Amino acid sequence: HFLCETPSVKNVVLQLRPLLSKKKLLVSIAAGVKLKDLQEWAGHGRFIRVMPNTPSAVGEAASVMSMGGAATEEDGELVAKLFGSVGKIWRADEKLFDAITGLRYMFLKILSGSGPAYIYLAIEALADGGVAAGLPRELALGLASQTVLGAASMAINSGKHPGQLKDEVTSPGGTTIAGIHELEKSGFRGTLMNAVVAATKRSQELSKS
Repeated sequence: HFLCETPSVKNVVLQLRPLLSKKKLLVSIAAGVKLKDLQEWAGHGRFIRVMPNTPSAVGEAASVMSMGGAATEEDGELVAKLFGSVGKIWRADEKLFDAITGLRYMFLKILSGSGPAYIYLAIEALADGGVAAGLPRELALGLASQTVLGAASMAINSGKHPGQLKDEVTSPGGTTIAGIHELEKSGFRGTLMNAVVAATKRSQELSKS
């Protein structure tokens, strides 16, 4: 049973409550709806809250799950296997979910909802830069997309810190450091950090509404 994001989650759960027995494992992917509320509305705590993201469609999801009070280890393994079939899944305390919402799918695969949109913007901007430099649009977009994919794979599989990976491709006086200099002058890292903080704040606001 999956409860999808909607302002009417409470009403839906209350209406379905007679059918939501303790024999049923309930899985929620509703943003901003906390386990304690879901458990109260359903009348029991056999819930698991999961935060997947849209790269599930291509088998590259970054999902996080939190266990409800009555969810069993077997329940957790079942959900991990289910969401693991479309990417990777981690367990985390629910109190971290607001921050995770903002961080999702940022740099290290790029960590897990809002994050893909930031990366899509980055890919589009990289491709636009390629076009400005004289590349055909299709080629520029393909190169930008593959570069982001390759960098994310390196960050995940190399075991190295992203800063080290960056240093390894940054030659003294070369083209990469010139580009990085421009990014730093424009507040690149600070802007991304602010985007995560803004998304986290909005997630907190949604959870209170």
